[in-house]
Amino acid sequence: MRRAWTGPVMLLIAGAGAASGPFVQGRPGTGAALSLLFVLLAWLVSPLVFPRSVGAPEALRAGAADGRPVVFWRPGCVYCLRLRIRLGRKARRLHWVDIWRDEAGAEVVRGANDGNETVPTLLVAGRTYTNPDPAWVREQVSSSR
Repeated sequence: MRRAWTGPVMLLIAGAGAASGPFVQGRPGTGAALSLLFVLLAWLVSPLVFPRSVGAPEALRAGAADGRPVVFWRPGCVYCLRLRIRLGRKARRLHWVDIWRDEAGAEVVRGANDGNETVPTLLVAGRTYTNPDPAWVREQVSSSR
């Protein structure tokens, strides 16, 4: 859990340092803009931007029952963020598994990627796909039950 928040916390610390200079120099507008930028970046790489993660066994069971894809992801992954943003509201229809919180999910990803924890890895109809095109994933979400 701790490493999921390391990136966002480091961005907040860096943002505070970067914004302090303009504030001290009497440029509060620039300092506020830098602060806002770093807060936004920290939010984007945090687990908060993703739908609630579930455990791998629960996601695999639910995916088999309803036909929706299972997404294995981790916080701070820019490819996972790209997928999440491009899916928009449809992202809530997928089952998300944070591999840093769920060892069983990490094992599924390592098994599908020659021992590497390459994410996002999707499980669709029993087949795994590593870092698929977001447009293709949208089609899979639309075609699922």
